[in-house]
Amino acid sequence: MSTGEWVSTSMPYLTPREKGQPDAWGVEAAARGGRGRQRIVHAGEVAAPAEVAEFLGIAEGEDVVVRRRVMYLDDVPCELTDTYYPVDIARGTRLAGTAKIPGGAVSLLAELGHTGARVREDVIARMPSDEERDALGAGTDEPVLQLTRVTLDGHDRPIQVDRMVMPGHLQRLRYEIRIG
Repeated sequence: MSTGEWVSTSMPYLTPREKGQPDAWGVEAAARGGRGRQRIVHAGEVAAPAEVAEFLGIAEGEDVVVRRRVMYLDDVPCELTDTYYPVDIARGTRLAGTAKIPGGAVSLLAELGHTGARVREDVIARMPSDEERDALGAGTDEPVLQLTRVTLDGHDRPIQVDRMVMPGHLQRLRYEIRIG
């Protein structure tokens, strides 16, 4: 692993945690000798963007709940994460607020009766928008990786869509797949 490169795996972010356990991002950062934190910049209902609506199986512009966060590693922004939920799952819950959720959002979803059983992830490289570039402190010639994760329950109903944007030169994504 080269200096400054971050290797990330998805599994810790998909598993409900016990109340009182630290969040997955903080644990991952600490295991690598860093300090991870997040800042929730917005939470509440918004009109679903086209891609999110498609993943959730709803009409474009239909209401969804979003939590927008900036992830920091040692106080440097390293990822922008927007997480979208169907309103019938998240409206009126802590998912729609800006307060930290004990045990994390995945644990709260499980408490609400919505446990992920299958995940689909798509990763693309692209140039960032001006807003993303500013938030990440990226140069004008630095591409980002965009990881879009759809979590489905045991009935194949989409319960969560995450869209993460991170500087491409600092990331390496690792996938481990059990066969059989």
